[in-house]
Amino acid sequence: MACEQRPKQATKQQATKTMDEFFTNVTRYPRYLISFSLGIFYNAIAPLMPLLQKPSTAIPLIAAVIAGFIGLTFTLRAMLGLA
Repeated sequence: MACEQRPKQATKQQATKTMDEFFTNVTRYPRYLISFSLGIFYNAIAPLMPLLQKPSTAIPLIAAVIAGFIGLTFTLRAMLGLA
């Protein structure tokens, strides 16, 4: 019969250290979100930048972006019952 040992209780200092590590980790997430969002934005816009050099492609591109936002607005308003 082996004697069962209880796990040692965490000391207050260890608990404080764990909470400090937790909050340090949590503060990293907003930086990750910002860098992730900027990376997606850059990779979506970078291929379109050469199209803005010539007016024959810039005007349809700008019109398509505006039409996309208008379509998104109408869709969201209908889905949320704001119309």
